[in-house]
Amino acid sequence: MQMICLLLVFRSPDLPEPLGRLSPWLDHLIEPLDRLLERLAQQDWRRVIKTHTPLDGIPIVPGADYIVVARHPLDLAVSLYHQGDNIDRRRLAVLTGKPVPSSYAAERPSAHDWLMRWIRTRAEPLDAMDSLDGVMWHLTDAWRRRHEPNVFLIHYDDLLADLDGEMHHLADHLGIVIDDHTWPALVHSANFEQMRAKADQLVPNAGGILKDGRAFFRSGRSGAGREMLSDAEVSEYQRRIEGLGPPDLLTWLHP
Repeated sequence: MQMICLLLVFRSPDLPEPLGRLSPWLDHLIEPLDRLLERLAQQDWRRVIKTHTPLDGIPIVPGADYIVVARHPLDLAVSLYHQGDNIDRRRLAVLTGKPVPSSYAAERPSAHDWLMRWIRTRAEPLDAMDSLDGVMWHLTDAWRRRHEPNVFLIHYDDLLADLDGEMHHLADHLGIVIDDHTWPALVHSANFEQMRAKADQLVPNAGGILKDGRAFFRSGRSGAGREMLSDAEVSEYQRRIEGLGPPDLLTWLHP
């Protein structure tokens, strides 16, 4: 989504700087805030800022648009597991001034066992935003705001199914007009394989916290979470998520 927004803003497949510099991750805390804000202040184009903070934790102001990307929670969790393996925890600790979590000193469980633990663990959303409870807190709040004029929800599966169409919807929402000659190149540059091929320019790896930049683009497909579980485990997940969000949100999340 960062790449799509930058492509629309610059109206070109050739970005003037690496993605991570053009679109900083504001709450990642690996760069001094004053330096990051100074860099943003120097940008004289429509700024694109990444955050993992739910909408109820950031100011909602006129003139700013808020794009929320949702994904099937099981696929989100599988991605989270593998991204966790690709983070240099010692480097992250140095940059943030926080200790390496003790849980990363031990051998990690298999992806299946980790996923089942993620499904079963009940957590306070504000204390564990990456938990199932935290994810659903975030998406439920965004879902309730989806009719506000500056809030736009998009499902990752819809991007996979119709990247061209979803980019058009987003461009319309943002009031950005792209000429027909330029449009195909923008869509092509936003697809998963093209982004993986340019990982050195496009991976948001400020501070060098990733062990392997190319591994950031691991597979990009949907369905991995469901494939990992038995029918009984899927039923357990369905019972667990029932009640964590309104029924229409759950239907939308689970195509």
